[in-house]
Amino acid sequence: MKFIEKLNAISKKNSSLVCVGLDSDFSRIPQFIKDKYENPIWEFNKRIIDATKDQVAAYKPNFAFYVSQGEMGLTALRKTISHIPAEIPIILDVKVGDIGNTMEMYGKSYFETYEVDAITANPLMGFDVVNALQKFRDKYIFLLILTSNKSNTDFLNDEDELFKKICEKINQWGMDNIGGVIGATNENEIQEIRNLLPQSVFLIPGIGAQGGDIGNVMKNAVAKNFPGIVINSSRSIIFADSGKDFAEAAREATIKLKGEINKYL
Repeated sequence: MKFIEKLNAISKKNSSLVCVGLDSDFSRIPQFIKDKYENPIWEFNKRIIDATKDQVAAYKPNFAFYVSQGEMGLTALRKTISHIPAEIPIILDVKVGDIGNTMEMYGKSYFETYEVDAITANPLMGFDVVNALQKFRDKYIFLLILTSNKSNTDFLNDEDELFKKICEKINQWGMDNIGGVIGATNENEIQEIRNLLPQSVFLIPGIGAQGGDIGNVMKNAVAKNFPGIVINSSRSIIFADSGKDFAEAAREATIKLKGEINKYL
């Protein structure tokens, strides 16, 4: 099943556009989990997934939080991916971008070894980045178009408006498995990007801790014939509570966000 088909099916089943970002920062995992379990990251993730899997459209592990913990972290990532129900798409947040056989090896690693459904990628090295992933056409590539961090004005949203050129290139390439990372904090640009990419799926971070406005996103980012968006929240969900009921708090935060989004559908 292609990524978009999988995303649309689970979005309909769970009535959700919420992507839970598994940015499982070891320093913020509850101490009682660290004291009791050999692999606290895995135990933490398992409980978060079990508590939220009927409320989400996707999960997004951020690779940095796993590789930073060495073999324990990578083991936790593999177990996490295996534990997520097969019907729920997994977006691995890696933001890689390279050329030729190097990018192909990244694709082999993430799509075949880790068996995720989509990745984030940096487009600044041009067509080589996506061309090397052509053998993985059932997978999805979210290119960084206009991120949610304030320093996106250094390059992506400077006076040359690089984000528009990235959109133009995506259209020129004509591939149906390329979407974009569009930060919810870019309130004035979201509608313009949707107009440039009417059929692409947008991964939208920046809701929650970064202060992006859900109403603006739903008004300007939703596609005409299908939602075409998945709204990510990481810290606001998985670290909603640091006590023994952290998983239930994550569930409540997910339900709350889902309800806020669905008001606009």
